[in-house]
Amino acid sequence: MKKTFILLLLVSTTVSAQKKLDKLLDKWNTRNVPYISVETLALPKTKAILLDAREEKEFNVSHLKGAIRVGYDDFKLKETLKKIPEDKNTKIVVYCSLGIRSETVAHKLIEEGYTNVYNLYGGIFEWKNANFKVVDTLGNETEKVHAFSKNWGKWLKNGKKVYE
Repeated sequence: MKKTFILLLLVSTTVSAQKKLDKLLDKWNTRNVPYISVETLALPKTKAILLDAREEKEFNVSHLKGAIRVGYDDFKLKETLKKIPEDKNTKIVVYCSLGIRSETVAHKLIEEGYTNVYNLYGGIFEWKNANFKVVDTLGNETEKVHAFSKNWGKWLKNGKKVYE
């Protein structure tokens, strides 16, 4: 009985957090790029080019293993195209802190003709909240995640928040 109650509490909390994140993303995003969940991306069979749409100081704290930083404020489409396969059907997942900046970058790739582009739902925050691993610039696992700001950092529940 106690285990059932705890399980229901966990499921309820997860669903509640998901609804709040849905509301936040609906406020900022147009949904012109399909989402991919962190759970789907973490599956061994999911092969994709990972593009990090955060700024250099964020990326340097931690990022998803194998990710290529393309930035947001300094995003350059032509430079990014040189870093990814020319095959327009290549699966590409773009992420940022929560999935807001990454939608803009991902949409530019879709406009360029890429047909298999996704926005990581909840970004690196959701990835870390689900206890998936992130690495530093040396490729070592770390608990640190750049939380962007105190306001946005409240969405990061797991890991150690870094602001500079």
